[in-house]
Amino acid sequence: MEKIAGLTISEHNNSKRIINIDIENEIIEKLIFPFNKFDLTALELKPFTRFTIAKSLDDLTDNKLSKLMNSIIRDRTTGCFVIGPKNITPKINDKFLIKLSTAIAHLIGTPNHDSMAGKYYARFVVKHEDKSDSYLRKAYRNMDLHTDGTYVKEVTDWLLMTKIHEKNVEGGETAMLHLDDWEHCEDLYNDPIGKQNFIWGSPKSKNINYKVEHPVFSSDENGKPNISYIDQFPEPKNMEQGNFLQRLSDALEESKNKTVTKLSVGSAIIANNYFWLHGRKPFKENEELSRELLRIRGSFFIN
Repeated sequence: MEKIAGLTISEHNNSKRIINIDIENEIIEKLIFPFNKFDLTALELKPFTRFTIAKSLDDLTDNKLSKLMNSIIRDRTTGCFVIGPKNITPKINDKFLIKLSTAIAHLIGTPNHDSMAGKYYARFVVKHEDKSDSYLRKAYRNMDLHTDGTYVKEVTDWLLMTKIHEKNVEGGETAMLHLDDWEHCEDLYNDPIGKQNFIWGSPKSKNINYKVEHPVFSSDENGKPNISYIDQFPEPKNMEQGNFLQRLSDALEESKNKTVTKLSVGSAIIANNYFWLHGRKPFKENEELSRELLRIRGSFFIN
C-alpha cells in the first residue's frame, strides 16, 4: 500500500475492502490556520470557500490524498474508506470536523443540496426520545441496509458520514454490505421485477415535494450490479413489486457477509453509493444517550 507522508494507510480490521486513512498530528496542526480563515456560515453561503479548504488539505500531502481517495472509492474491489485524525485533541471540535469533512468531500466531488437541512451537509442527533418520521433518529430500532439518494433527482455517487460526538453510547454500530459479497445478489439482480421502475417518495421531514421513479437494480459499465434501495420509501405499484421488495429486504438483513464496525468520534466513512449498502445496529437503551452524525452526499467530479 502506498506510503504518504503525514498519513497512516492500512486495511480495515473487519474488511479488506475498506481502507483506513489516519491523519497524523502534523497535518492536523497545519490545517488549523487555513480552517480558521472561514467560519461555517462562509462555507455554507460561499461554495468556492469549500474548495479553498479542500486544497489546503490536499496540498499538505503533495496532492496525493485526493488521488488516493478517488482511486479507492471508484474501485469496485474496495469503494470505501474510513478517514480521520489519528489522535483527538481539544482543538478538534465539531466545527473543525465539519470543515475536515467538507475538505474531504470536495476532493471527491460536488456535494448535493440536502433539502432536509437546507445546505450541503446535515447534522443528526440521536437521543433517547424521538418523534421524527424516519428511522434515522430512532435509537432503539435497527436501521436496515440501504443506499442514499433513492428519492431525489440529484445523482448520488457517494456518501460521507462523520461521527461528531457521542456520549453514554453502547451499540449503534455501522453495518456495511458490498454487493459482490451479498449471497443473494445474483438471484435478486436477475429477477426482472428488480429492473422495473418503482415509485419512491419520502416523509415530510425530507422537504422533498416530488416523487421519482427508478428500478432497484441497474448495471455498471462492466455489467456488474448497482443498487438504489431503501426500505422506507418505495411505493409498490402491485403485488409483484411488493413481494419483490419483501424478498429483497429479508435477503439483505439475513446476509452473513455484513461488515459491522464501530466508527470512532472524529472519523468519517465514505462509500460508493452504487455497490455499498449501509445501516445501523440498535443502541442499548439509555436515557442519557446522545450521538451526533454529519452527512454529506454528492456526485463525482467529471474528468
